[in-house]
Amino acid sequence: MSRAGDGNPGNGGPDEGHRRPDGLDDVTVQALGKLSEALETVERVRGHLYSLHQLTGTADFMLDEAVSLFMQGGHTEIAERIERELIGRNVIPGRWTFQIVEEFDDGYYSEFRHVERDAREELAGGRRHLYEAELKERRRTHGRHGHEALPG
Repeated sequence: MSRAGDGNPGNGGPDEGHRRPDGLDDVTVQALGKLSEALETVERVRGHLYSLHQLTGTADFMLDEAVSLFMQGGHTEIAERIERELIGRNVIPGRWTFQIVEEFDDGYYSEFRHVERDAREELAGGRRHLYEAELKERRRTHGRHGHEALPG
C-alpha cells in the first residue's frame, strides 16, 4: 500500500502540469476554474446538440415507416400530409440540425475554446484544471490507498 513519503510519485501532489505557477493568486486560479467549468458546460451543450441532430434524423426516418403503415391502413390523407409537412422539414427556418451543429461548432463553441485556452496560456502557462488539482490535494486522504495524487 502506498504511503506519503515512501517515494511513490502518486503521493507527492499534482504533477508539474497541474501545479500552480509561481505568482498565480487564488482569485485567478478560481477564475480559471470557473472558465473551465463554463467550457465543460458548453461541451455538454454540444453533446445535446448532437443528440438533437441524431434524434431528429431518427424521427424523420421513422416517419417513412409511419407513412407506409398509414397507406397500408387506407389513411392516405394522413400519410400524404406527413410526407408533405414533416418529412425533410427544416427544424428552424432554412436549417436542418446538421447546419445548427456546424454553426455552433464553428462559431460559439470554437470561440469559447479559444478564449479559455488563451486565458490558460496567458495566466497559467497553459496548465489545465489547476483549481481541481488543488481541490483534490485538499480533499484526498494523504497516504491512504485509493487517495494517491497520481497513478503509481
